[in-house]
Amino acid sequence: MPVVALDANALMMPVELDVRVFDELDRLLPGADLVTPRAVLTELSRLADGGSREARAARVGRDLARDRCRIIDSEADNGDDALVDLARSGAVDYVVTNDGPLRERLQTVGVPVVGLRGTNTLAIARP
Repeated sequence: MPVVALDANALMMPVELDVRVFDELDRLLPGADLVTPRAVLTELSRLADGGSREARAARVGRDLARDRCRIIDSEADNGDDALVDLARSGAVDYVVTNDGPLRERLQTVGVPVVGLRGTNTLAIARP
């Protein structure tokens, strides 16, 4: 069973981009163990204050992470750094993100990235 980590923007996709992230992950990687670093939850909580669309997306993402993902600890305080550290250590097999700089860092480490393809479909990009 592959371990798949989600970053903050992946967890915000349902609101921001109308992407059914968990349905798409089930289609691509059935039975995956979905995880998110605690640092990503902290990032979402920080973004969740206010009444903007981004704040609403962050609140939904935070709730989704708590309900649908196993929360894991890492030594990094930053969500992106935590994801790269987990990927580098072999603790995760895939990372879901739409963040270009993070995608590049992960592919340098050799970890496949799941990201948006088209308007509401996810696809795997292998390094």
